[in-house]
Amino acid sequence: MQDETGNTLSVANDTTTLEADVCSAVEQGHDVQKIVRLLTLRKINARSLDIESLRQITRAVLSGARAGAQRGLQHSAAQTNITRVHLQRAVAGLDAALAQLAEASKLALEEAAARAQAFSREDLTRARSDLESLEAMFLETMQASASGVKDVAQEILYDLVTHTRIHGSAVGRQLRETLPIITQQLDAAGRTQAVTGLHLAQATSDLLRQIAPGVLIGLAVHVNPLQP
Repeated sequence: MQDETGNTLSVANDTTTLEADVCSAVEQGHDVQKIVRLLTLRKINARSLDIESLRQITRAVLSGARAGAQRGLQHSAAQTNITRVHLQRAVAGLDAALAQLAEASKLALEEAAARAQAFSREDLTRARSDLESLEAMFLETMQASASGVKDVAQEILYDLVTHTRIHGSAVGRQLRETLPIITQQLDAAGRTQAVTGLHLAQATSDLLRQIAPGVLIGLAVHVNPLQP
């Protein structure tokens, strides 16, 4: 019980830090999309890649983005348009990070195929289930973040949800490339009895670090919280 409590507190502290960093980035308004993307990727790399963990990360990012927008509006109500842009860029950064995760999964699958290696059917089935629900999770969490107290930030988030549902998301577009490859490997896995120790989640995490070499290291330099 003690360990479970410790783990729960650790997860809470983990996402609280992410939320605070995103809030600061949106409030300051400098390189918001880039910083939010990198903050999200850093947290993804530090956690498991299951859909519930990704949901917690997404919720923290959106909560921080909304809080940062609200703080910006407190400074000056005339800054509504600027705040809208900052919040849009924060959501775009989150979307881009999730798309990058889906892309890394695709590259991991292609690399394994090129080396005549394969992931287990169980591993692929689990990965496909999580990825299939990734875009819906993104939209649902954004919708939930737009609920509650009515304010300008809420209105902006609602507009972003509507726009994304109509025009699609970066992660959704990437998933249309990734999911067919998982299906192909699942079909191949059904035709062979080969045993493999490869794990897609680990391969994806490794490739995420290679896609953006160095940018996940020392990210704190780019995140300078405002002094109280």
